[in-house]
Amino acid sequence: MDIVAWLLDSDPSIRWQVLRDLLDAPETEVTRERERVAVEGFGAQLLALQDPGGYWDNDEYGENQSRKSVLWSLALLRRLGAVPADPTVHTAVQSVHESVIWKYWDNLPYFHGEVEPCINGGVLTQSAYFGMIGAGSERIIARLLSEQLPDGGWNCEAPDSSKVSSFDTTLCVLEGLLEHERAVGNVPAALAESRKRGEEYLLKRSCFKRLSTGAVAEGRYLNFSFPPYWFYDVLRALDYFRDAGGAFDPRLEPAVAALLAKRSMDGRWVSGITWPGDTYLDVDAPEGEASRWNTLRALRVLRWATALGPM
Repeated sequence: MDIVAWLLDSDPSIRWQVLRDLLDAPETEVTRERERVAVEGFGAQLLALQDPGGYWDNDEYGENQSRKSVLWSLALLRRLGAVPADPTVHTAVQSVHESVIWKYWDNLPYFHGEVEPCINGGVLTQSAYFGMIGAGSERIIARLLSEQLPDGGWNCEAPDSSKVSSFDTTLCVLEGLLEHERAVGNVPAALAESRKRGEEYLLKRSCFKRLSTGAVAEGRYLNFSFPPYWFYDVLRALDYFRDAGGAFDPRLEPAVAALLAKRSMDGRWVSGITWPGDTYLDVDAPEGEASRWNTLRALRVLRWATALGPM
């Protein structure tokens, strides 16, 4: 089958990324398609669900594993590629900036973050992507730098119940540091070094193995589900390293092999087990069915890892 044609027969949020990441389409064509994210399809639907007070589901994070909150709605808008400068997107984010607070943590403004590094990594990602860098970002970065563990990563359970890093938390933080660095340009050497140390934590473990035994650290790391929320998986990690740029690191070869092992006979990837929680939108196929999101992400990772040309 023509996999690229199948990918293009979809939501604008997928189409613009196919044009950019698989076809090397002209920038004007990519931009034109990306601008549709905020006005039709998943992006427009999600934006329309925000209430007048700036919240989604009247919640900043999501009690009882709800994925309808501000944090997960903004996270999804970013992964869909909603253009921050779009008037509707800008108004939505400005409303969050002005009105949303962390009610269970000192009533801090949303973009100042709270206490868990995985959540703060997500908020830092969003503040950088949506153009909300400021005092809140500085607060989050200071916390993250102080919370980095000796092995190079982060863990939401540290120091109370764990002194070693978590794959999940580490990747959430790395995504935030990368987006911040991209938004501001040059960052202090300590911050750049912090991100490199976090990357080394994952690279030393081939992105999914125990350093001590070489065994798969958690079976769920081989479950690919979109959107990923805070959950770690091999595809998400590989897509992070692709997005960070630079040459392919040979230590990622086992992760790429694990990715290829999940490819179906028809050349596509299927949806994994859906992560728990109530959602507004089902943006991917049901479990076990061909997944456009997984296929798009896997193909662009493989293209980066093997230096293939346009598809």
